Amino acid sequence: MEAAHLLPAQGPITAFVHHNTLHALDHLTFDEAVIKGGELFSCHPYLPEQRYREKLKHGRILPEDIEAVLSEDLGDRGDEFLGFLGTRHSLQLNMLAYPLRSGPVAELRWVVAETDALSKFREETTPANRDHLIETTRRWVMRDLRNGHPPAANNIRARELVDGILEHFDKPDIEHWDESTWEDFTLHLLWFVCRDGVGNAPLQKEIHPASSRHRDVLLKATGADSDRLVHEVLIRFCAAFMDQGFGSWPLPQAGGFFESFVALYGCPYGPPSLWMRGLRAELERIQKAGLTSLESIAESLELLGVGEKEEAEFLVQTVLALRGYAGMLWQLECRGDRVARPVPPDTLFEFLAVRLILDRLAVTHVAREGIGYQGDLRGVRAAVTEHAQSCNVPSVDQRSFLIFQLAQLLGWSPETLYQLHVDNWSIVLREVEEFSSVKRRSIYHRAYERRYRLQALDAMLVHAQRLVPQAKLTQFAGSDTPAFQFITCIDDREESFRRHLEEVAPQSETLSAAGFYAVAMYYRGAADAYFTPLCPVIIKPSHYVVEHVAYSQKQKEHLHRNRRRTIGTVTQRVHLGSRTFAGGWFAALFGSLASLPLVMRILYPRATSRFRSLIGGFVQAPSATELQLERTEDPPGQSNGHIGYSTKEMADIVARILQDIGLTHNFSPLVIFCGHGSSSLNNPHESAYNCGACAGARGGPNARAIAQMANDPRVRTLLEERNLRIPLETAFVGCYHDTCDDSVAFYDLDQLPLSHRELFDEVQGLLGEARRRNAHERCRRFRSVSLTATPDAALKHVESRAEDLSQARPEYNHATNALCIVGRREWNRGLFLDRRAFLTSYDPSQDDEERTILTRILQAAIPVCAGISLEYYFSTVDSEGYGCGNKLPHNITSLLGVMTGAASDLRPGLSAQMVEIHEPVRILFVIETTPEAMLQILNKNEGIDRLVRGEWVQLATIDPYTSQIQYFVRGKFEPYTQESGELPEVASSADWYRGWRDHLGFASISPSKRAVQTQ
Repeated sequence: MEAAHLLPAQGPITAFVHHNTLHALDHLTFDEAVIKGGELFSCHPYLPEQRYREKLKHGRILPEDIEAVLSEDLGDRGDEFLGFLGTRHSLQLNMLAYPLRSGPVAELRWVVAETDALSKFREETTPANRDHLIETTRRWVMRDLRNGHPPAANNIRARELVDGILEHFDKPDIEHWDESTWEDFTLHLLWFVCRDGVGNAPLQKEIHPASSRHRDVLLKATGADSDRLVHEVLIRFCAAFMDQGFGSWPLPQAGGFFESFVALYGCPYGPPSLWMRGLRAELERIQKAGLTSLESIAESLELLGVGEKEEAEFLVQTVLALRGYAGMLWQLECRGDRVARPVPPDTLFEFLAVRLILDRLAVTHVAREGIGYQGDLRGVRAAVTEHAQSCNVPSVDQRSFLIFQLAQLLGWSPETLYQLHVDNWSIVLREVEEFSSVKRRSIYHRAYERRYRLQALDAMLVHAQRLVPQAKLTQFAGSDTPAFQFITCIDDREESFRRHLEEVAPQSETLSAAGFYAVAMYYRGAADAYFTPLCPVIIKPSHYVVEHVAYSQKQKEHLHRNRRRTIGTVTQRVHLGSRTFAGGWFAALFGSLASLPLVMRILYPRATSRFRSLIGGFVQAPSATELQLERTEDPPGQSNGHIGYSTKEMADIVARILQDIGLTHNFSPLVIFCGHGSSSLNNPHESAYNCGACAGARGGPNARAIAQMANDPRVRTLLEERNLRIPLETAFVGCYHDTCDDSVAFYDLDQLPLSHRELFDEVQGLLGEARRRNAHERCRRFRSVSLTATPDAALKHVESRAEDLSQARPEYNHATNALCIVGRREWNRGLFLDRRAFLTSYDPSQDDEERTILTRILQAAIPVCAGISLEYYFSTVDSEGYGCGNKLPHNITSLLGVMTGAASDLRPGLSAQMVEIHEPVRILFVIETTPEAMLQILNKNEGIDRLVRGEWVQLATIDPYTSQIQYFVRGKFEPYTQESGELPEVASSADWYRGWRDHLGFASISPSKRAVQTQ
């Protein structure tokens, strides 16, 4: 079903997974897709021109970037000469140099009539062009037209035009007009010459028919929106049907969507709305006829008069009219494993069947009330034909105003334009209109991306030449073995955490991999009610892992579980009771007492959180827990997957992750796997801040599981048989990093050998300092924090921010992401990347000729990072259309998504508060490999190939041996020439970012600088 493919692919908000918003159009190139998506969803393809001009003003784009992109876009066509317009390249470059205003016809007519648009040249007009236009107009009027020289037929028409304008001026005194009057007259004459020339030129664009839906035709004819009537019903019903335990009154248990709708709205007396009075009878008729949902859809199409040729397009438009709810129904139908209550198969078809029934009733009502139409629905569109026709062709005024502005800016005189032949006018209009606002924004956007790309590639090349051996702890002097190894997710938020850890602990080594650490599982925590998938959304796990309270704490946990159940039951009954008559009075009298904890959470969030944790200990699950990680059944259970992994499966997982990150030798005594997530109050999108590789869940259990597997002696024995030996003295520990409050919590420390505890205490201290510094760097983005705040104050602030009930921006998540580096850490260790880069560890020297490891890494890294980047892109360029707008008026619905206000479509996408500092650029992948190897991977992986060749992402390779960078452009790799050899060098990250809130460029963090400062 084509319509289903176009629906939002965002799943429930409790398992938010970033994805390409225009995934349905990824068979097109990026530029084609954003334009097509803009037409389908009425959204912007790029930022507004003015935003790009602001970035040009502030150096985020340079003039040479625009010229280079324009030359690349035009190719040989750029040198074609267009008469008085100059070359096509110069025309388009000039059009990019100035803002060209446009708008609806009524607005333009008001501008012309009521502003100084016809009396003062635009501010951007150069004095030379202004003087040239006034002087040539004065000469043309005084010499050729007023004196009748030469007496050509064309001049007779021109004289009539000028005489008509002179009626509004002091014609007898023309000899004594001052400069201001001639400016006024010149602009009037220029405007009317432009209208005359444009009016005589034939139209170049096709007329596109209006939407085929009856609602759109009637909306233009009457101003009444039948969708508003239908959506009021569907929003309420869909929310109740998909409810995951949020609603108080369940729907009648009557089977699927269609049957539940019939059971609810087929009740006696029916709904009170006038337009729905025929609904009960219609539902009874359908029931008696025994129509299935597909048969009902076919019947509705026939009754609406939808022909076979327009059927597909009509259904697409109908489904997309409420695409948020329709998309969620489709997601729950396809991936029911992500929720507690999935929906049955064919729900989307049943939704469409119900939708079309309601559409028929609403259209009948609007047609009757709006235009008095009483006939068959098949004739509705024909009855309002005069209102149903529309086109995308601009009016004469709109086209003329564009030429009028260009004439002022580029010095095209009224005489020159008036003497143009109609064919030349067609050429002018074609060239100007083909370089439309969308096309201009496309050039600006690519120039915007080019500037960052050049800076990133130059920085990597210069930084690589400066690399010096890192200092080591005294106890490891003479050895290449790091004191400890810290493995994080590839997440861009971990970039700064790793950088600060390496600054405070240069003897450490940090690595990274996708944060589920190859442990694809359904996980249920000790206090969880349901299993949650912890792996990329494209994977359906076949293993289940359960966290149990330690046996010594069983009795205590049983007591706490009963308390939680009791409190939950009482809370629910109070909540439901408050909706009764008596309960409402009680709530009115004593409900104000509930405001006290709310106020405390806003005024003193950090202190309130600590107090809440203190008194909440009597219901919280004990901290002493263990994972049921090993399979206990043989053979595995068939009905519900199976609990745990076999020893061989665990060895496969450990081998894969260690090979992927290149950690197959030189193991430290302490290796830490770090999962990540985020915690915040009053934030419906909390899961969007968690680990994308864990399907929007927290990655702590994955880190805990991989550490437990790697510590298993049986697993190590199997690994040694594969020539992957982990020393006996190496201990693995799992931990969890909260990226909102920057806390780090460890798992299973009771299993840490006594011999490692001194080192672990030292590492904990280093991590404490790293998190202070990381919080300090993050706080430069928050306007509520002074740029002079200390690291301790910054850490307290982020801890409060996570607990603040009123906080709309607990953290900025992936905002500003722009880069993904796949390769050895040596290329970017000590390089300030401003929290904009995903970092994926990969050692090409350990890969085989088929690039098996790199292929495996990129199969996850490119789609996941591209999905994050593209969702941030689209939610930024159109926060209301592709994103979910301002989060402040959001309300959680069915525990699945958010609505704006009390009733709206579900709002997939990211909120304005999540993207307000984001720079929307396509992510640049820099991969340590050869172009030949990368092309081989593209040819064997359709999904990656589509993203790269379709230009949804940018791609460059850096040769492991020669350091040569090659950039993928127009379907092939081309050698990259370094543009700049400059790269600032500072002693620490803080020395570079201190005092700045906006985006920063690249810099080298140099140990030698620190040594000089210390001396």
